[in-house]
Amino acid sequence: METKENKQTKKTETPKWEIKDRNYFLTGNREPLTYTIPSKHTSRYPLVWFDEEKGYERELRYATNQKSVFVDEQEGPCTLKHIVFEDGVLSVPRNKTSLQKFLDVHPMKGVIFEEVDEVAEAVDELDYLELEIEAMNSAYSMEVDQAEAILRVEQGSSVSTMTSKQIKRDILVFAKRNPALFIELANDDNVMLRNFAIKATEANIISLSGDQRTFIWVSNGKKLMTTPFDESPYSAIAAWFKTDEGLQVYKSIEKKFK
Repeated sequence: METKENKQTKKTETPKWEIKDRNYFLTGNREPLTYTIPSKHTSRYPLVWFDEEKGYERELRYATNQKSVFVDEQEGPCTLKHIVFEDGVLSVPRNKTSLQKFLDVHPMKGVIFEEVDEVAEAVDELDYLELEIEAMNSAYSMEVDQAEAILRVEQGSSVSTMTSKQIKRDILVFAKRNPALFIELANDDNVMLRNFAIKATEANIISLSGDQRTFIWVSNGKKLMTTPFDESPYSAIAAWFKTDEGLQVYKSIEKKFK
């Protein structure tokens, strides 16, 4: 049974530092040829770390001949060395524990640079692979009309001249290259409606005025709808097809395709 005295003397053990190779990278997609971070405390680059146990900030300094990164624990002459990222990356081998510990408490960590988290990267990679598989499976089983609609968002009017095999090939390539965008477009019913309107225009069933504002029937010149200001005409007519009036026009165009 644990006594009160035992509770008072019991201490929380500090997690043991794992000795291993570590890699660091500059954040914000920075990849300069070389980038040097400060390795000692100065008035221009204050390097201090707040010690919760001691209750005050401790000055930091990286010295290759010292075990500690804290100035108040270093003894004798110190051999200083620059800390340089090359092409945005810094690799620190397992035998450079002092440098690794210095980088771990460096004020710029989380702002200018980060340590590579291999576990988190593995999780992210697995998530991406699962997303890619989902997108590829969906693209493989997708009807040509829907695939054409999605590709039109990416490739424009050139899709109209493609064969069904070319469309199936390109939709698989698109799903693999950008699975998140592919899935988003595949779940967007407006993409299909936009493609429907474009095909109706290409088939000369409806037409869009030169000012890109008005859709009309080609057969009699009757106005169908006017595009709201600052809105894409085909996005506007896709939304209009969902209204009661637009649905009737959609069904009429559908019959003309047949």
